[in-house]
Amino acid sequence: MNAVVLSLVAFASTSAGGLCALGFRGHLHLVLGFTAGVLLGVVSFDLLPKSLELSHQLGGSGQAAMVALAGGFLLFHGLKKFVLADHVHAGTCAAGHRPSLGALSAAALIGHSFLDGVGIGLAFQVSQALGLTIAVAVIAHDFCDGLNTVSLMLMHRSTTAHALGMLALDAVAPALGAASTLAYSAPPETLVLYMGFFAGSLLYIGASVILPQARSRAGPAAATSLIGLTALGASFTFGLTQVAH
Repeated sequence: MNAVVLSLVAFASTSAGGLCALGFRGHLHLVLGFTAGVLLGVVSFDLLPKSLELSHQLGGSGQAAMVALAGGFLLFHGLKKFVLADHVHAGTCAAGHRPSLGALSAAALIGHSFLDGVGIGLAFQVSQALGLTIAVAVIAHDFCDGLNTVSLMLMHRSTTAHALGMLALDAVAPALGAASTLAYSAPPETLVLYMGFFAGSLLYIGASVILPQARSRAGPAAATSLIGLTALGASFTFGLTQVAH
């Protein structure tokens, strides 16, 4: 039940990101810099160590978790390169501005948000502490998912009403994903792979999606601020994991 409740907080985070894309654009790079740090901190200080620890408890070497991490990173890299395309995340305009392309790209983000909710639910099956930290990571980057969903739709000349409709679907997807885990439990071996895969996907999103977005939205003078906020986000996550454990 905690997973579903926290997924509703992710709903609010996604909605806020989408509304910011419609309105306030001047200081989003600061929020994005902090968000990237939160994701990198979750991977480094909680998700990957927990995956390796669980693997060792099951008699493994941790290699499977690292392979899953690489798989998650490469899969999202491929999705960005061949499905969403670099210009989508960079905010540049593609030729044609087809609403159907915007809807397809937004649909990919909605699918990712559903898997975020699954990740929260499965993490709570391991422990309350892990579930909490994964939820924090999801809530943090769901703000960016909401921002991206609306930006993609508007970039390809979709109407504001259609953009808000896709935002609503993206916002509810994490809660649906978390609710789906109430009907089943994953074996420990599967959780090792899933946590490694999830760590790889968050690592890619933080380092290769959110940080470049923050840099592209900020001027040259803001580089130091972005580095500081990213470090602050990672430190915040480190402190949260120490309190949770």
